[in-house]
Order: sequence, then C-alpha cells, then structure tokens
Amino acid sequence: MSDHLRENLLDWDVEGVDWPNRAQSRFVAEGRLRWHVQVAGTGPVLLLVHGTGASAHSFRDLLPRLATRFTVLAPDLPGHAFTRGATEAELSLPGMAHALARMVGRLGLPPVLAVGHSAGAAVLAQAVLDRSILPARLVGLNAALLPLQGIAGHLFLPAARLLAGNPLVPRLFAWHATGQALASSLLRGTGSVIDARGVDLYARLLRSTDHVEGVLRMMANWDVSELAARLPGLDCPLTLLVGTADRTVDPEQAERVRALLPGADVHRLQGLGHLAHEERPAQVGGWLI
Repeated sequence: MSDHLRENLLDWDVEGVDWPNRAQSRFVAEGRLRWHVQVAGTGPVLLLVHGTGASAHSFRDLLPRLATRFTVLAPDLPGHAFTRGATEAELSLPGMAHALARMVGRLGLPPVLAVGHSAGAAVLAQAVLDRSILPARLVGLNAALLPLQGIAGHLFLPAARLLAGNPLVPRLFAWHATGQALASSLLRGTGSVIDARGVDLYARLLRSTDHVEGVLRMMANWDVSELAARLPGLDCPLTLLVGTADRTVDPEQAERVRALLPGADVHRLQGLGHLAHEERPAQVGGWLI
C-alpha cells in the first residue's frame, strides 16, 4: 500500500494535546467501548450529543457557557473522534442510544435536560422512547429525526453500505483531506460559517482514518424510519431550534415533526445554518439557560 494511504489514527497525546476543553476530558470504559467524555460545571445534568461526523468539540464554546448553570456531559459518540471499540450494533440508532444510556448510567449522571444536534437528537429521542434516559425536556438543534425524502432517501443507505464495506475508502478520504480545503468545502455545504479554529478541528477529524471509518459505518447502519413511526409516543417535552439557513437538514422538517407531535415547540434561528451552535454559541446557549 502506498505511504499516502497508511492509516492516520487520532492520538489523544498528539491531535488531542490542544483539544477544546481538554481539562474537562475523561475516558470511561463501558463494555467494549472506551468513551471520551467531557464533564464540566455543577448543578442539574445536561447531556450534549453531537451529530454525524463531529465530536464533543462541536460544543467547544457552548459547553463553558452551559457549565455556569449545569453539570454538562458531552461525549464523543461511538466511532467518532476519541471514542473507540464500537461494534456494528452500537453504530445503529437503537444500539447507539442504548450504549449512550449505559455510559451515562456508569457515570451516575442522569440528565434532566438532553440536547442533541442533528443525528444526536435522534439518538436522544430513541433513548427517551426506550426509557433508558428520562430527561425533563429534549432539545433538538437542527434535529435529524425523519428519513430523507425523495431519491436521496432511497439511495442513502445502499450508498453508505457500499462505501463502508470498502476498507480503502477511509484511507482515500483521509488522504484527500490533507490540509483544510475539504473540511472548508464540506462545512460551507452546511449553510454555516464557523471560525478558523473550528475548521481546523474538523480537518483533523477528516484526516483520521479511524474517525472516517466510524462515520461511514454509522451511516451504513443508520435508519430513522422506525424512530419516526414512534415519535408520536414521545412523552418528553420537545423543543426544536431550527437554523433557517440550514442546508443539511431541511428547516421545514421541524414542521413535519410538529405535525406528529403537536406539543413540540419550534424556534427559528434566523440566518444560521446547520452548525448554529458553533456560529452563535451565546445565542443558542440563551435558549438553554
């Protein structure tokens, strides 16, 4: 194999040496998983869950704000960044929700407020429906709770499974991610404009073959159709914060969710994209504190 295509594995003592909120990081063993989790602050527990392809770094500026009022718990999801050891089952939506709840239980930090970004909101909704976590409120930041519509929805799973099944794909992707051009391009596609620090952190993740492989395996196992069918049974109050410039999750999906859950609150964040909490952490934090 070409030297260009060798594995590039995230190393906590190398890539993580200046990781955001590093002082709040710890590693938690639960089953085969070794979780990277950040815990900060005191007070009622607030669980923050990132979306596909990201990590706890996505909350780098939001976490310190929330920690003034809450004990904030922000993990890297299985297969992402510094959380290692996920099985295929733990990269499915039900398996990931179950694994997350087990880790939270091991820490003894049951959340009173659960906040999920994009696919992270689906993980939390699944856990609430399974009654493995029992927060007083669930908040979705540009929540991805429903299946993709149209031809994209039909092609997503087969394409993801094809890519995840080829061991060369993560290496090729990481090789093309050298530098920051690919990260910048992908981030622009979200409708958000984030700072240079944020772009650099995503670029580090994209250069990591283990992270890319984990993301592809998650995508290959991901299916929210059953979750969508169960949403009317969600007995936890739901708030949806929706960036009007989101180009990843259609902002109108929030209205389709509200049709299933008439009691859901929908608040629109004008001009913000899919990474609204990274663009305007103070504004988003204001909705949560």
